[in-house]
Amino acid sequence: MKRKKVVIALGGNALGKDVEEQKEAVAKTAKVIVDLSQQDLDIIITHGNGPQVGMIQDAMDNLVVMHENYKQIPLPTCVAMSQGYIGIDLQNAIKYELHRRGIEGKVSTILSQVEVDENDPAFQNPSKPIGRFMTKEEAEVNEKNGVKCMEDAGRGYRIVVASPMPKRIRELETIKTLVGAGHIVITCGGGGIPVADRNGKLEGVNAVIDKDNASSLLAQQLDADYLIILTAVEKVAINFGKENQEWLSDLTVEQARQYIAEEQFAKGSMLPKVEASIRFAESKEGRHSLITLLDKAADGIAGKTGTVIHL
Repeated sequence: MKRKKVVIALGGNALGKDVEEQKEAVAKTAKVIVDLSQQDLDIIITHGNGPQVGMIQDAMDNLVVMHENYKQIPLPTCVAMSQGYIGIDLQNAIKYELHRRGIEGKVSTILSQVEVDENDPAFQNPSKPIGRFMTKEEAEVNEKNGVKCMEDAGRGYRIVVASPMPKRIRELETIKTLVGAGHIVITCGGGGIPVADRNGKLEGVNAVIDKDNASSLLAQQLDADYLIILTAVEKVAINFGKENQEWLSDLTVEQARQYIAEEQFAKGSMLPKVEASIRFAESKEGRHSLITLLDKAADGIAGKTGTVIHL
């Protein structure tokens, strides 16, 4: 019987917020990944990088402030650093878990570039906060220099960049080859390193690609059977936090779109996950998206929990 192919998009709670937390978190995450890999599933893992890329960007910014000989490090370079930093911890945790169980397994991390369209409207309206918090005065100086800033949840001001839609995963054929050779593959970290194709030369662009959008595109292009988006709740809900809150187990694409029209899903959290899930589920008959908790992923595939979105 043909092995099913599953793209798993890890949320921040699967990675931790700093070096120590990450080591602990990926050890727990690895157990779930290996459990799934033993169910005749080909596993491809994507992940966020919010705290990690922020930490790297802060360090690079402070380096420039402290040492005038250093120049500003571009955001795509920081994304690449975060892919390597997260990838090696996750890769080693999965390898150790396989070893602990006496299983021969192959795990690979691919530093991946994701192409975007420089004419994407998102570049005209940057909205993704990154980097350290600044005072209002610092933000005003940045604004005068053409660097967009915004106030972030009462905690201070931050630089904001565009979040364009992913168009092409440039390392796709490498990923396919490794999956075909039986590897658990870690890729598209942080939504991928954002690049533009300029006359055949890939160059980084100052943007952040949504991890769930990149995961949905990857799942489509790998002809996956499942896209699993892991988050902080077991199921998606409507009327969230209200007396009439209702957890959803099964959604058609049409129903999901209706709930979006009713503004049932929060823009900064659940909405992009549902939208990415819809794009994968509607791309081909038989494809299913699953939104659930990390430790409920296996039960979700078995139809026991989580929110499944399908045609």
